[in-house]
Amino acid sequence: MNIYDVLIIGGGPAGLTAAIYTSRAKFKTLILEKMIVGGQVTTTHEVENYPGFAEPINGFLLMDNFQRQAKRLGTEIITGVEVKSISMSQDIFEINSNKDTFYSRALIIASGARYKKLGIKGESQYIGRGVSYCATCDGAFFRNMEVAVIGGGNSALEEAIFLTKFVSKVYIIHRRGEFRADKIVQERVSQNSKIELLLNSVPLEIKGGNVVEKIVIQNKISGDMRDINVSGVFVFIGLDPNTEFIDPSFIESKDGYLIVDSECKTNRNGCFAAGDAVHKSLRQIATAVGDGAVAANSVKNYLEKLGI
Repeated sequence: MNIYDVLIIGGGPAGLTAAIYTSRAKFKTLILEKMIVGGQVTTTHEVENYPGFAEPINGFLLMDNFQRQAKRLGTEIITGVEVKSISMSQDIFEINSNKDTFYSRALIIASGARYKKLGIKGESQYIGRGVSYCATCDGAFFRNMEVAVIGGGNSALEEAIFLTKFVSKVYIIHRRGEFRADKIVQERVSQNSKIELLLNSVPLEIKGGNVVEKIVIQNKISGDMRDINVSGVFVFIGLDPNTEFIDPSFIESKDGYLIVDSECKTNRNGCFAAGDAVHKSLRQIATAVGDGAVAANSVKNYLEKLGI
């Protein structure tokens, strides 16, 4: 049985940072990643709030640097692995997946989160045919068209600005009367002539034929409903944690987010968690990196107590 010292579920900023630290400490480290190494950051056109870069850096490039650093230090990375369940026997974690069963003395869960869906009629029907959750991935397909962006946080506004490079117009639809995004991002939106704001409004339905043709919205104050003719709908309304594979009786969680202490420890001995899958107030690259470093240090202390 091949037993790793540290197994990390998730290859985003938190998981890669943790791997860099544990690999430097000469622990045999494995990252299991379901999708693309780097996580959601790889779909971000420009990152400008991560320290160390005088100019914005492309998200894919930033995460590629993370990955190459981890590999250079000895981290093993396997992609396309969907974890199905976690169990423990005699202080060894057993991680069952769609590919194989893996074993480890310590575990870091850095599985991240995914974009929430609207849950309205037509959304699922038109995914890939006008409905998207990634402007960087799909924006170029809507050149010279009109699109809608749903949401009011940094992601929604930043993606709306990015879309104006391709589209003729962007409607930002937000359920509140004001945005939650940083003031500097709000200023950029207000100065962009291609963006129209539809505040205090909620989407009700996405309509079309083979592709999206319109979105139905309702004003929360007046109750008035209207159709907005758009070819694309981009959804940025928050995140849901990727923790479905974890039995709540095995690791404590709240609303799916894992509960940890100041050292990133879960209630399960030898198991730690970091990044967007953790219950906390802020989910950014910088906080994920910090979590990863703390979790790795806690793993180091745990393994040294085991005499490893």
